Amino acid sequence: MGEGYDEELEALKRKKLLEMQKRLEEERKRRIQIEAVLRKIMTPEARSRLANLRLVKPELASLVEQQIISLAQTGRIPIPVTDEFLKKLLAQLYEQTHRETRIRIRDRFI
Repeated sequence: MGEGYDEELEALKRKKLLEMQKRLEEERKRRIQIEAVLRKIMTPEARSRLANLRLVKPELASLVEQQIISLAQTGRIPIPVTDEFLKKLLAQLYEQTHRETRIRIRDRFI
């Protein structure tokens, strides 16, 4: 393993670093766009609730954001989205994802 190997390794490291930086920058720009749209269609209280949700469940918050944006673009929800509306939406999502499953085991005598 000589000097050429080290240079090649450093070149690969730089390339990966640049790719990661580019991905992070794209994600940051996408996040700024989403936040700008949400500022236009949600009340401050609703955005605050969504921000709190993001701290606890970031995946769910992203899903809710996308759903709200999509519903607003198609005119299927009232604008501005209020905190009360967001609470109802979150309750519906919770109900859909946390339905209680009951299993009954019958006693059998063999």
